[in-house]
Amino acid sequence: MTDVLIQKLTGMLDQVYPALDTGWLARELLDAMALEDDSPGPPAHQNNWDESDILLITYGDSVQAAGEKPLHTLKRFLDDCLKGTVNAVHVLPFFPYSSDDGFSVMDYRQVNESLGDWEDIRAIASGYKLMADLVINHMSARSRWFENFRRRKHPGRDYFFEADPGQDLSEVVRPRTSPLLVPFQTEDGERHVWCTFSEDQVDLNFANPQVLIEFVGIIRFYLEQGVRIFRLDAVAYLWKEPGTSCIHLQQTHELIKILRLLVEHHTPDAILITETNVPNRENLTYFGNANEAHVIYNFSLPPLLINTLVSGNSRHLKTWLMSMPPAQMGTTYLNFIASHDGVGMRPTDGLLTEEEKAALIRCMETFGGRISYRRLGNGDSQPYEINISLWDALKGTEVQGPDQWQLQRFLCAHTIMLALEGIPAFYIHSLLGTGNDHARMEHTGRLRSINRGQWQLDVLENELDNPLSHHSKVFTELSRLIHIRRSQPAFHPNATQFTLHLGLKIFGFWRQSMRRDQSIFCIHNITDEVQQVSLADINLIGTDQWHDLIGGERIDDLSGCLTLKPYQAVWLSNQ
Repeated sequence: MTDVLIQKLTGMLDQVYPALDTGWLARELLDAMALEDDSPGPPAHQNNWDESDILLITYGDSVQAAGEKPLHTLKRFLDDCLKGTVNAVHVLPFFPYSSDDGFSVMDYRQVNESLGDWEDIRAIASGYKLMADLVINHMSARSRWFENFRRRKHPGRDYFFEADPGQDLSEVVRPRTSPLLVPFQTEDGERHVWCTFSEDQVDLNFANPQVLIEFVGIIRFYLEQGVRIFRLDAVAYLWKEPGTSCIHLQQTHELIKILRLLVEHHTPDAILITETNVPNRENLTYFGNANEAHVIYNFSLPPLLINTLVSGNSRHLKTWLMSMPPAQMGTTYLNFIASHDGVGMRPTDGLLTEEEKAALIRCMETFGGRISYRRLGNGDSQPYEINISLWDALKGTEVQGPDQWQLQRFLCAHTIMLALEGIPAFYIHSLLGTGNDHARMEHTGRLRSINRGQWQLDVLENELDNPLSHHSKVFTELSRLIHIRRSQPAFHPNATQFTLHLGLKIFGFWRQSMRRDQSIFCIHNITDEVQQVSLADINLIGTDQWHDLIGGERIDDLSGCLTLKPYQAVWLSNQ
């Protein structure tokens, strides 16, 4: 066993558990991860991704077929319709659960029988980079661990975070309006358990190092099943200290470093992604010094991009892009504009004014969206996220309402996402152009269900085979754009990016390959009117031959103008 690894681990553990024998704990963690030899880990600042990486986000049962387990159907859909288009798949929680569509896990080591089994998971992992959720902040109140907590038995008796309701908890940052402390009857009386998200999602107590050891063993088990990308769900809330905000505490950052160190020594090409739906500056801290998350979600992109396209003004998107630091080698962004959750509003703090947020919310409500709220320390509520499908979010503008440009606006949004620094991620319902599912939302009583619909595979295949269907138009054109993107070195997730200044009605940026031999100027009309762009303002090098990768046109007159139709995008490349 490597002394260097033990020393690194002990140094990190000392920051979390200063009163413990962290040398013992370090050895326990290495045993849990089965690191018995002098495993060197990856070289510093290694990129485990390139321009060919495209991630699909889906539930295990988003696509279904009669008489077949959904995970098997999903694998069939991936192979038949998406082979060569996406190479990574995030299967949202596929474990037995009691609520929240999988995020209230009852057993971390089992696959939900209604979806399939570990053989189905390994089959997906054999053909795609598999991303799985590590629901690390909380678990189900119906789990065996929590039943043991209530019965005062091990394992579980001291696995959950308790607090005194008489304490001042007004500083705690809340993502929900539900009570923070929930009373539970146990065999030795009533206990108040910390519940960040809901009374069925009881928060784990990482102040007990045995909980950390358990999760390291779970991570190792997932690696053995083929998981290569870990989404650390709600990780910002991991460490609790009454009297503080209980979000982004230093112990949380140290625990992420510990997990990364262990994971990359076990599987050097594995990736940790932190899910921290918070204001932009706070989100960026999860890179650490290239020693925490390999990848962070670009949470400000969805609300800013939607706001840009429904307002026809790129000012805030451009300001944000200019403020984003280039990710160090070995780290990058995950770019997405829709997911199983809603469009987060906290990531717009400091980026949009309160009036602009209110205008965006009114527009989304007009397009069929719903708003969920979070509780503030003073007892007030504040909009937390917009629940809406991306297809319907982009059906019109703030001023005109629904219009004829929905498809073009929708494609423009994804063209921007595909070209930005980072790894692109497509929610399955965006890739298919699925609209608001009000019936499902009414049936479940949960606002997020509006964008968590399910397709029958035969119905979906008929829609994709029908060239007049908007689902077919969306899927065909997004697939084409993805194929173009995957072969461009200038779209490597860590390739250089600079923002262009072409007025408020045009959003543009320049990407340059890491070898500096390819440049792509990505220019987008974000309005419902024709726009002219002077090529002289773009600074195309006169000795190069330029053409639009999307439309195929050559640019011969560098003193001329580009004429862009409403929501048209061009990728001007010298290769």
